[in-house]
Amino acid sequence: MLKSKSVLQSTVTMSLMMLPEHANPSGNVHGGEIMKLMDTAAGVAALRHCRTNVVTARVDELEFHYPVKVGNLITCHARLSFVGRSSMESTVTVMVEDLFSEEPTKIALTAFFTLVSLNKEGRPQPVPALEITTPEEQELFEQGRQRYLSYKQRQPKAP
Repeated sequence: MLKSKSVLQSTVTMSLMMLPEHANPSGNVHGGEIMKLMDTAAGVAALRHCRTNVVTARVDELEFHYPVKVGNLITCHARLSFVGRSSMESTVTVMVEDLFSEEPTKIALTAFFTLVSLNKEGRPQPVPALEITTPEEQELFEQGRQRYLSYKQRQPKAP
């Protein structure tokens, strides 16, 4: 049996300064550039939890809240919020900081990434349970479970 792991054990923070190659000619950073960093952060959080190869299966509720410009520092915070049998949901929040001002950091993007643990043959395999230690973690777990169940109901049935 797999030993359960805490949310804290999977938490990851990654930062990157946005440069001209990340943006369009007017200096707005392409959403896909930020999404790539979010996917990486979500993947690292899942990998820390299960210590196996993981793949992204779904992205839910990707929301852009604040624009990101060249010269801004973005910081992705990812942590597991729900774990099923072989899948894990990673909640990712991206903060944006204007390094040339004293303005406080703002939430730029949020999303839920579902990742699946794969064995050496590329088949889904069981992952450790998620230890829930705070009321906030319990609330996020329940919300993730509802998204998981909703997705399962929408999946087409195999013939």
